[in-house]
Amino acid sequence: MAAQNGKDLLIKLDLTGAGQFETVAGLRASRLSFNAETVDVTSLESQGGWRELLAGAGVKSAAISGSGVFKDADTDERARQIFFDGEMPDFQVIIPDFGIVEGPFMITGIDYAGSHNGEATYEVSMASAGALTFTAV
Repeated sequence: MAAQNGKDLLIKLDLTGAGQFETVAGLRASRLSFNAETVDVTSLESQGGWRELLAGAGVKSAAISGSGVFKDADTDERARQIFFDGEMPDFQVIIPDFGIVEGPFMITGIDYAGSHNGEATYEVSMASAGALTFTAV
């Protein structure tokens, strides 16, 4: 696989709850991370004293974050409403030439910033709130 353009890693938000996904406006940087907690089953009988982990156990989670220029677009308004209402709608993350990760996320933080001689910016962070699906391209 050839190198990918970072601007093609897109975060999309379901605007209506009916699968109408739209790219979150103004993002300049985005990130998706997957995590899995481990369950340690090491005992005195563990070979050589090495740690042993229980396969398939533990909690899996994902986090999305992004930062960019505040545009006050429809997606900005929807994200603010999701945060204040405590909703957990579906999001999509498009990973170029790899696939699409989709599922419910909770917006856990929105930060707005600006300076006297610069643009207004924002940062958003989300945590997975249920099972995610992956569709390869």
